[in-house]
Amino acid sequence: MCKGLAALPATCLKSAKDMKHHLDFLLQKPDSCEHSSSHSKKEKMAPAQKVSHKEVQKWADCLENLIHHNSGLAAFRAFLKSEYSEENIEFWVSCEEYKKTKSPAKLSPKARKIYDEFISVQATREVNLDSCTREVTSHNVLRPTLSCFDEAQRKIFILMEKDSYRRFLKSHFYLDLVSPSATTCGTESHKRATSPTLACSSPLVPQCA
Repeated sequence: MCKGLAALPATCLKSAKDMKHHLDFLLQKPDSCEHSSSHSKKEKMAPAQKVSHKEVQKWADCLENLIHHNSGLAAFRAFLKSEYSEENIEFWVSCEEYKKTKSPAKLSPKARKIYDEFISVQATREVNLDSCTREVTSHNVLRPTLSCFDEAQRKIFILMEKDSYRRFLKSHFYLDLVSPSATTCGTESHKRATSPTLACSSPLVPQCA
């Protein structure tokens, strides 16, 4: 028997081995695939399940509506992560949390942590600030108050509003949520059959001209 196998061409032996691995994978695939599919679907649809379609439409009105809503913030974060540029929203969120600090003794360590992570020249997730704002913020951190990051946070907000927010509204991260058929079918043919096509005149895509 061993002699017979040895006589087979190497390509045949490789094909047989590959087929065995493929079959083993298929036997294990249903459970893992079902779990993965369910998990992915849950992550993708989570924002839509927590908010009404009307509320999702409001996210297109302004960036404030989007990031002050938990589901909107989650969707925007996911979009920015897909572009490897999530440091701006993470900085904005950190500033919001910082302003809720109640103990004066905690201001300094929290301020230093935000500064080291997002603003210093060696920051691990440096945000794009002009030199003047960076200098003022650096000075503020020396004697931190609840408002020491306000100007830097405002600049980053404007940056997101003019750039990444506009791209978000055109991305599937937003359009999949605002489209009426997005939660019922993932195929384009079904979308065309069950929902009107989003045109530039649609109020759901205000950025089109």
